[in-house]
Amino acid sequence: MRRTNREFIKELKANGLDGLIVSSLANISYLTKVFNSDAYLLVSLKGLTYFTDSRYSEEARIKLKGAANLKNIDGSVFKSIARACLDLGLKKVGFEERHLPYAEYKKIKEYLKARVYLIPTIGILEGMRMVKGPQELAKIRKALKITALAIEFIKDFIRPGVRELEIAAELERFIRYQGAAGSAFNIIVASGVNSAFPHHLPTSRKITDNDIVILDAGVDYLGYKSDLTRVFFLGKINNLARRIYALVRNAQAMAIKKIKPGEKASVIDAASRRYIANYGYGNYFLHSLGHGVGLDIHEAPSISDKSEEILKEGMVFTVEPAVYLPGKFGLRVEDMVLVTKNGCEVLSGLINK
Repeated sequence: MRRTNREFIKELKANGLDGLIVSSLANISYLTKVFNSDAYLLVSLKGLTYFTDSRYSEEARIKLKGAANLKNIDGSVFKSIARACLDLGLKKVGFEERHLPYAEYKKIKEYLKARVYLIPTIGILEGMRMVKGPQELAKIRKALKITALAIEFIKDFIRPGVRELEIAAELERFIRYQGAAGSAFNIIVASGVNSAFPHHLPTSRKITDNDIVILDAGVDYLGYKSDLTRVFFLGKINNLARRIYALVRNAQAMAIKKIKPGEKASVIDAASRRYIANYGYGNYFLHSLGHGVGLDIHEAPSISDKSEEILKEGMVFTVEPAVYLPGKFGLRVEDMVLVTKNGCEVLSGLINK
């Protein structure tokens, strides 16, 4: 049994469970190292059972390498999951309440016929995933390298007359040629007044002279994600934009200086948020400072004013302060950092290089 799975078994015991139905594809990948778009996993004190159908079963068999009992589904997967729980003699089985739809929960419960207790759980695996191992970090670094290459590539393409959608399409094409599976999320290209929308989706708007363009992109490399935001100024930069850009970059630097093992995530958020608020723009910083990145583009830890997480060596997350002025423009810089033994490493290189 893999070391990760042994640790997870300890977590199951600590939560009073003898099994867990895993339906989050990211969590399934974490435990099995198999990336599949349609699968379920039953983890018990007796081992792992992997459920998929004939579209994926042969590939799963090869990649699992005997690490899990493979069940090729021909019929109802929920009936098969329930049958496996009963055959293994499980009594208290958890399920991921944030990932298992209610209709699927009802089906499994129906097939169990009240012979097994189904217990909702939150964050058991996500807590384990917060600290990245060497192999995970290598994939994240590669994802970031591809993202950096893509941003360097697209610089000359961002010019007046080009549409936001065209920029996003060129980026998507480039990152696939570099070996990524694709973008980690819908690429954000926000120009002019659109830059005031934090999660603006690209439109047919054409870039114009003196525009501000926010580019937020990341890639999926062997299941692991990256996330970077860069700002492009076309033509003349007005004084207000210049001041706010410096403010946001300084706010990011303030937060990064605070990052170290044992520090509260809320303290990191506060370092940027207070700095921006001191200059009168606190109400225009609309989101948390950052989020974990790994198998999911948004995962634990949350770097926010409400977070109770304590930073640990090996955590990877974004630091992305911003100011959004409605009807004018928005400015955000985003880098990914790794918590190290004595501080942190900015994985994406120099801040907003």
